[in-house]
Amino acid sequence: MCQSNALQGPELHSGKWLQFPQLALRRRLGQLSCMSRPALKLRSWPLTILYYLLPFGALKPLTRVRWRPVSRVSLYKSVPTRLLSRAWGRLNNVELPTWLRKPVLSLYIWTFGVNMKEAAVEDLHHYRNLSEFFRRKLKPQARPVCDRHSVISPSDGKILSFGQVKNCEVEQVKGITYSLQSFLGPHANHDNCQNDPTSCCESFQKQLVTKDSNELFHCVIYLAPGDYHCFHSPTDWKVSHRRHFPGALMSVNPGVARWIKELFCHNERVVLSGYWKHGFFSLTAVGAQNVGSIRIYCDQKLQTNSPRYSKGSFNDFSFVTSKDHEGISMRKGEHLGEFNLGSTIVLIFEAPKDFNFYLKPGQKIRFGEALGSL
Repeated sequence: MCQSNALQGPELHSGKWLQFPQLALRRRLGQLSCMSRPALKLRSWPLTILYYLLPFGALKPLTRVRWRPVSRVSLYKSVPTRLLSRAWGRLNNVELPTWLRKPVLSLYIWTFGVNMKEAAVEDLHHYRNLSEFFRRKLKPQARPVCDRHSVISPSDGKILSFGQVKNCEVEQVKGITYSLQSFLGPHANHDNCQNDPTSCCESFQKQLVTKDSNELFHCVIYLAPGDYHCFHSPTDWKVSHRRHFPGALMSVNPGVARWIKELFCHNERVVLSGYWKHGFFSLTAVGAQNVGSIRIYCDQKLQTNSPRYSKGSFNDFSFVTSKDHEGISMRKGEHLGEFNLGSTIVLIFEAPKDFNFYLKPGQKIRFGEALGSL
């Protein structure tokens, strides 16, 4: 049987004003330690929430009697973000009365700094709900596509990281990395690597590179809630495969990305992969909190944030058919898909070693501007 630890000897006489609270707390915590793990978490979380919310470390004395709060990461991961995102999606699709559209949308515009002069339709009464406003289109001249460079930004956003992929690791934000293999998913022949995961990870990157003179590069773009939420083709390429990972829908805000390791590997995402003139090319749309809806225009079968999903699973779909032997051809700047609210785009592609990015970490970028070139 579980027994609580009682104070003995001199400890009973020191700190008399804390004697009875400490004894009571230790008895209570001893009882908690006898409970099952789910029940223990249920009873511990109210204290944990208060521990992080109350100012001046009001509950820190509890740590002196062997109580430890649930970590912030575990607490956040326990939030039903998928359910909340579906609820938010339904709320966004509720049609607003005509008289209420302008006040509600004006508040959103003011909060997130939306530039409505770029919108194809500036009249706020035109948008029946928040979802239509999030997916607003831009005027044709608002985002000129740069023709001089081989890779352009597929969306508006903020550059979180870019550079070469090294040791099969991709930078999430500065100093925080995640596994390329976990992010893109295994090759068809991944069963051969089960006995040696380390060598499998090392070979994964090599299998993506088609030429010895090439390297893998990556670029991560974060879309804020006020950004233009459609994304476009970053180059001329052929999309041959789609892989959908059902998963969590945690926030991809840079602050959270520094906080949760391999965040992009946990979140729901859609990986589009294929080839461009230099070899392998992929664009991944990463879902986020309140962004359960990821739409790919050329893939009508895709359904994201479904109530039924298996953690760690993925669904594959091939665009290679008898008519399109190499997949779907995408032109640079062509419409590719859209988010609801904001999220993240991750580009991973093969290019010659002298490929150069024209970027700075943290800079704002708009769709159509140059990312890099040879």
